[in-house]
Amino acid sequence: MKFVLIFILAIALGMLGVGFYLKNAGNGNGEIVIGLGVLMVAFILMPLFIYHRYKNKNLKDFTFDKFRKDLEERSKSERNL
Repeated sequence: MKFVLIFILAIALGMLGVGFYLKNAGNGNGEIVIGLGVLMVAFILMPLFIYHRYKNKNLKDFTFDKFRKDLEERSKSERNL
């Protein structure tokens, strides 16, 4: 999966580079290539990256439940003082 992500990133960066080159050269297709590169990053690379990073993680670790419980316990103990 890591190599797929790197490959897609390289293609997207290449498309952006070629698009800016074509745009500066006066070719009207440069903006289309830039747009396709941005769409590739937004709708293909980003979801694959997020899936790759969080596929084996416990999402409960990323919530504020522990913090909320600790805060409630502290507020109860402060009331008792």
